[in-house]
Amino acid sequence: MANPPERSDREVEAIWKLLSLGPGNSVLELGCGYGRITNRLAEKGARVTGLDISPILLKKAEADAAERRVDVEYIRGDMRSLRWRDRFDAAFLWYTTFGYFDEADNERVLHEAAASLRKGGRLLIDLMNRFYLLREQSPTYDIVQRDNDLRIDIVNNDALTDRRNCDRIVVRGGCVRRMRISIRQYGFSECVRMLRSAAFDSVEAYGQEGGEFTSYGPRLVVVAHK
Repeated sequence: MANPPERSDREVEAIWKLLSLGPGNSVLELGCGYGRITNRLAEKGARVTGLDISPILLKKAEADAAERRVDVEYIRGDMRSLRWRDRFDAAFLWYTTFGYFDEADNERVLHEAAASLRKGGRLLIDLMNRFYLLREQSPTYDIVQRDNDLRIDIVNNDALTDRRNCDRIVVRGGCVRRMRISIRQYGFSECVRMLRSAAFDSVEAYGQEGGEFTSYGPRLVVVAHK
């Protein structure tokens, strides 16, 4: 479902503040999707690059940037292998973009992000709060219907592997497609260990949209300084 514009605006303000951004700062979004955050940051004066693996989403992001009349560099690529070194003032992974790989590749993403940042650069990661998820009754079901299209998500939180597994069924044009999405759920202490291993000096924890982190809040926002 589409995100309301006011929510996206709030999130952009939170990212701007948490990353201590200013006009002219260079920013990289990893897993930028259709550019709802990327293009808004460009409207505020940041020099933004968005990376995503999906050509369909990147095309939508570029169309939105053109409509907003902002200049954003969109690149198709894998966040586990970045082309940039010492280029950006800040980078971020927003709204559960981190954790889709195995342990080694998830850590590789952080090392690549660190390498892309200048000395003093900041990295922000927005995660689901593992403690919050463990209170959910599992499985949960989410059904979305648009005209004749249907999407069904069956979600389980696996406390033994710390992964959130989603079995997705999509019915579109009379065809049925099934897929599994699995996301590693990291706690703050694990994030600190991985980020320090990736050469970040300090790591801070926040809650949803930059508020105070609590065990009962839905989000964990991590900000690391290189």
